[in-house]
Amino acid sequence: LSRAKERKEQQQQQQQQQLALGKVRKSNCVKEVEKLKKNRDMRRLKQVEESTQKAKDYDVTAPNWEFLQKIQEYKAQLNMSPLRGNEPVTEKKICVCVRKRPLNKKEVSKKVVDVVTVPSKSTVLVHEPKTKVDLTKYLENQNFNFDFTFDETVSNEIVYRYTARPLVRTVFDGGVATCFAYGQTGSGKTHTMGGNFSGKEQDSTKGIYALAASDVFKLNSSVENRKKCLSISASFFEIYNGKVFDLLNKKKKLQIMEDGRAHVQVVGLKEVAVNGVSDVLQLISAGNICRTSGTTSANQFSSRSHAIFQIILRRKSGSQYGKFSLIDLAGNERGADTASADRRTRVEGSEINTSLLALKECIRALGRKGAHLPFRGSKLTLVLRDSFIGENSKLCMIAMVSPGFHCCEHTLNTMRYADRLKEIRSSNSSAGGDNPSVVVAAADTSVAGNEEEEQHQPVDLHLDVHPSNSAHIELDYLQKTLQDDYEEGGCALDRSAELLTFQEAVCTLMEAEEQLVETHKAAYREREVYMNEELKLIEYVESTECDTEEYANALEELCIRNMEATQKLHEQVQLLKKKLREEEIASKKLTQRSP
Repeated sequence: LSRAKERKEQQQQQQQQQLALGKVRKSNCVKEVEKLKKNRDMRRLKQVEESTQKAKDYDVTAPNWEFLQKIQEYKAQLNMSPLRGNEPVTEKKICVCVRKRPLNKKEVSKKVVDVVTVPSKSTVLVHEPKTKVDLTKYLENQNFNFDFTFDETVSNEIVYRYTARPLVRTVFDGGVATCFAYGQTGSGKTHTMGGNFSGKEQDSTKGIYALAASDVFKLNSSVENRKKCLSISASFFEIYNGKVFDLLNKKKKLQIMEDGRAHVQVVGLKEVAVNGVSDVLQLISAGNICRTSGTTSANQFSSRSHAIFQIILRRKSGSQYGKFSLIDLAGNERGADTASADRRTRVEGSEINTSLLALKECIRALGRKGAHLPFRGSKLTLVLRDSFIGENSKLCMIAMVSPGFHCCEHTLNTMRYADRLKEIRSSNSSAGGDNPSVVVAAADTSVAGNEEEEQHQPVDLHLDVHPSNSAHIELDYLQKTLQDDYEEGGCALDRSAELLTFQEAVCTLMEAEEQLVETHKAAYREREVYMNEELKLIEYVESTECDTEEYANALEELCIRNMEATQKLHEQVQLLKKKLREEEIASKKLTQRSP
């Protein structure tokens, strides 16, 4: 045993000496592993050298500079030919365009990466930053096609030439033209529609409002249209949290009602006669001062309402001949972003999302023969119903996008929303009809109508028959379409069950608030009546002809009526408090599920 042990130790010593001299034969597997290791080390060294060399051309202190490098390398491969203003203009029933704003001073100072590229007059690229599991950075370049696309160098005049200007002719043909500005808060909607900003002051002469008004007056003074003897007037109002306010009449709250022919009317809206562009600019300036705004992370003076500026052409008889609606939509907010804010902001965000969804479905109805028109889904679409049902109606949507790295998700949502509208327009064109039938109420008629009929038929204004039930039916329909879009992968809004529950809670909360306000007003009017009757009773009981029993019975009747009115008011208060709690619970559930 001792000799065997010695031989084993000698063999081990010999193996160690051979290993030290490199004479041990390695297996093929070991050789292959060593080869792979050597190649990997060389490859990594080469990558480090290339990164060091490329880093000399970039500011490595800037955040996300690696993505900037990849974006510039990708753009170098593109054939850039953006729109410059000399391309032909084509008229369409539904025109969908996209405008990219430049990086603002704050973003430039922070060296924010620009993730949006406009390579041609009809194409937009969004370079979505992605990171793999091994932390390797890469881009997912998403391509979108539209009727026209505008990069950050294009002026408001060029944007107007390809979007709203072709619609002016429609108004003088007796039709209804509508131009929307849609996008994230701070993406440049108010700049495009109203004009350039300098702080909080706005130069209204360079906005689409003023440019459209100028063309309207030029066409009205032409030989062709002078024979029609049309007068021009304008109105300016906003829709905030489902309520309508007149921006030309000290933000007076207005009611939406229907006349005897089921035409929607904004009762009490101030309509001002205008004789030139200067008059229009004065109205726009006065309205913008009154418009509801708030401070957000994207914009210090963010517009939180839908602003609707309308130019109306009327005949000598006073009947409407044509109408041009220019709409600056409120910023589209994700429900998850607003759910964690205070109640006012949550209600704002939910109402904006619901109205934008209803707007998309109403425009979609134009491209689907026999489709349901959910115009009661929001106050915005209710007011603009004639923009969707008229045979001579044309629409233009200008989607505004922010190019910043931090806005990429919002930008993609905006692009998908606009892309859905483009698909609707394409399906309408392929169907071969510019005037598809749309399912609306049986009493609905074309907005142009018959002049004689409009002159002689009595107009009977009345409130909508079942506003609450109709709104809930439309909300259910919108929720169904929201789910359908989610399954198709093309919806721009959040689609979770919690968000739909939250929007339902906000809808019922707003209805309860309106009911309480109306009940409160009625109770106040009743109290004035009670006070007058009580005063008469006091005068009666102090007179010499007083009958004590009659006085007591009359006073008891007044007390009972007063108690009933107070009890009804108290029940409405309790209902509103219940809806407030339901909204709070739905908001907390949504916040818990938010990423």
